[in-house]
Amino acid sequence: MRDMRRRKFWGWGVEGGGPDEAVTRPLIKRACETFGIAAPEAILAPQIGEIALPANRIREGADSLGRCGATDDPLERAGHTYGKGLRDLLRAFDRDFAAAPDLVCYPASEEEVVQVLDTCDRHGYAVVPYGGGSSVVGGVEPRGLRERYPGVVSLDLSRLGKLLDLDRESRLARFQAGALGPGLEAQLRGEGLTLRHFPQSFEFSSLGGWIATRSGGHFATVFTHIDDFTHSIRAVTPAGIIETRSLPSSGAGPEPKRLLFGSEGSLGVITEASMRVLRRPVFRASATVAFQDFRQAVEAARDLAQSDLHPSNCRLLDPGEAMLNSVRSDGSAVLLVAFESADHPLGPWLDRALEIALGRGGSVAGDTRVSEGESDRAGSGGAGRPEEAGQWRRMFLDAPYIRDHLVRAGFIPDTFETACTWSGFEKFHAGVKEAVTDALDRVCGGGMLTCRFTHVYPDGPAPYYTVIAPGRPGARLAQWDAIKEAASEAIDRLGGATTHHHAVGRDHQPWYLNECPPLVADALRAAKKRLDPRGILNPGVLFDRLN
Repeated sequence: MRDMRRRKFWGWGVEGGGPDEAVTRPLIKRACETFGIAAPEAILAPQIGEIALPANRIREGADSLGRCGATDDPLERAGHTYGKGLRDLLRAFDRDFAAAPDLVCYPASEEEVVQVLDTCDRHGYAVVPYGGGSSVVGGVEPRGLRERYPGVVSLDLSRLGKLLDLDRESRLARFQAGALGPGLEAQLRGEGLTLRHFPQSFEFSSLGGWIATRSGGHFATVFTHIDDFTHSIRAVTPAGIIETRSLPSSGAGPEPKRLLFGSEGSLGVITEASMRVLRRPVFRASATVAFQDFRQAVEAARDLAQSDLHPSNCRLLDPGEAMLNSVRSDGSAVLLVAFESADHPLGPWLDRALEIALGRGGSVAGDTRVSEGESDRAGSGGAGRPEEAGQWRRMFLDAPYIRDHLVRAGFIPDTFETACTWSGFEKFHAGVKEAVTDALDRVCGGGMLTCRFTHVYPDGPAPYYTVIAPGRPGARLAQWDAIKEAASEAIDRLGGATTHHHAVGRDHQPWYLNECPPLVADALRAAKKRLDPRGILNPGVLFDRLN
């Protein structure tokens, strides 16, 4: 079983993990000064002894599920009630675990996954697949399911994390889908290989979860989504097994594995995947470029995305984002650029990238670095990076922990993300800022909105927005819902993507159904009915309104 004694059942990461108070206290102080409020008394984190869980209702089929690692331990049930989004954290702090699953199952084989689905299908129990539990959009919570189903089972795949086969000649690695990021990379490291997929949730998210949510990872250009690395998939459905062929490419009709990308456990439980892996990089080059004009910084990011240089990191921080992450506080926008390769030195690539950025009005901030030598730092973007880029990396990895500290201090800190075209970005960005700023003024009396590009493509960026606002005791969930709705409505109205890499979950479902063409929705409805006739797989996610 997952060691829930170390993982927080109510928030991000492990007990005692993340930055200490020497880091978080100044951030909270700065937030209080920004909004002109007194430092509030910190909210106490919940303890498992305080939590009142609903009774376990599962009796029929309990023996069968018990043979598949089922438990009704209170800590396990509480730890599988929520993901790791702001809404989850706020409800956990309210000690509200009324939606807890009846059982948590830890199957030790694909055969046991089949047994769990067969048992639940026979008795009409809902099944919520659970990888690492890092969803921030309501993707793994049994919201509303106790009212609709006689039993709810959280299906945790963490016991299925092995490297099953390695084809060195084709550079393919077949893994069980429950492998968490660190465990997956550890099994490849001894072979001199890496998947190089490092989402912010890397430490506590799984391969199957990455595929099911179309995760965005380390590479800011070219290889951005997990789709780019997935060679073939095997999944269990109530109707049988889906296994796609392991082929480099095929022109034979619609690609079968595409049906499972982004399906979020609603069509089947991914149990294995063959992944395209890479040699571990040894050559790196990186630089930080500051811009006084954000528009020029955007133009530089576009030029780099369209240059065919394919930097591994091309992240743009607006002035607020740079200040918030302690990268720069002089009002500059900051562009972080990095390259990595297992094959060749990268000095010429960096030289050309700087020529492009400086041609748009940027100035090099700190030393540029070109190095040779392996680095194990997840998502580092290059060893020996300039100080500003190193600070960004630290804040990036610590951000979920810091978010939890801000929530405990009474604030509303969260993010939303999207994608749009370069030609539409200026109008899009202005419209999103106006809508969210108006919502912040209306429901919070003000707040901060910042933007960064997490990924860039030749045809457009993926803007990622951060919100920090003062919260009212007892009202923060409603406040955030109003802000999130304003942001999502603006994104939908302005033609952006419902989500670039956070997935749909339960929170984005209305806007996903606006984005999805009606005839495609009909086709998805038919696929859901064929693969999951009784609708037991992750009800409420993605397809619920299609039934």
